[in-house]
Amino acid sequence: MEAPGTRASTMPGTRKDSGFEIVAREDFSDVTFLLEIRHPLMAKAAQPGQFVIVMSHAEGERIPLTIADFDRGKGTITLVIQAVGKTTREMQQQCKVGSWLHALVGPMGVPSHVSGAKKVVCVGGGLGVAPVFPQARAFKEAGAYVIGVIGFRNWKLIFWEDKFRNCCDELIVCTDDGSVGLRGPVTEGIKRAIAKHPDIGEVIAIGPPVMMKACAEATRSHKIKTVVSLNPVMVDGTGMCGGCRVRVGGEVKFACVDGPDFDGHQVDFEDLTTRLKRFAAEEKSALERWSESCRMKIPPERAAGETLELPDPFEEVRGG
Repeated sequence: MEAPGTRASTMPGTRKDSGFEIVAREDFSDVTFLLEIRHPLMAKAAQPGQFVIVMSHAEGERIPLTIADFDRGKGTITLVIQAVGKTTREMQQQCKVGSWLHALVGPMGVPSHVSGAKKVVCVGGGLGVAPVFPQARAFKEAGAYVIGVIGFRNWKLIFWEDKFRNCCDELIVCTDDGSVGLRGPVTEGIKRAIAKHPDIGEVIAIGPPVMMKACAEATRSHKIKTVVSLNPVMVDGTGMCGGCRVRVGGEVKFACVDGPDFDGHQVDFEDLTTRLKRFAAEEKSALERWSESCRMKIPPERAAGETLELPDPFEEVRGG
């Protein structure tokens, strides 16, 4: 309980008893960054496809983040984050090596099913490249022939290409502008893979909803099983709030407890997109208020000539 006149810290902690230590950080671009967090029990339990609920400080928002990697030997999990809203921008500024997250709950969600498919395509678009990596690795360890397809807007945004080359038998890199690899969205990579390997047994696609929908349509006529990972609005992560409702095959499902993986050919992507925009005004307002508070903290001699640049959180982050 707080003492009178005190408030909980709004910064990630720096003491051992304040949460979960950030042991490594890597910035891939001006909006995408990686945090490696020490949590031996979670690293031991984590499986591909699962996610965690994170609070960066005691007064912070609870946000779901997919586990991008885990190292049972080191006792760490890895999160790859895109700074597009208030909380993720706040984490980008405040989460440094040696600081501590206030809360980290998980692993949550149903682990991805590593089927007996002999040949699979693992597709990641933009930030979706991170969460599809554990699945590519799991399929490879299970003995499957793995074809990786990763897509970005341009070469400057590419990350983890080496990690995918190490666990994939083939890798197709796509960029929207053609600066590296195949020009076009990841669906072009899927088409190339299917043309070369007509015996593909399964496709796993993770990325923005519009990208996952396009991937599902690209495989539909070939009758290839296609699994997508849905990340709708989520609050508690246990199925109690109902915020993560999605429609799959005409039935209501909860992404946090029934997913996040679903049959891409059965997902109602129109409903998903509508739900993702439900709190757009509130999210924009929160970002604007936080942005203004940041400007107020800039020293007067700097504030006169500087403007805090923030990305538009509602602009589609493509790369797929």
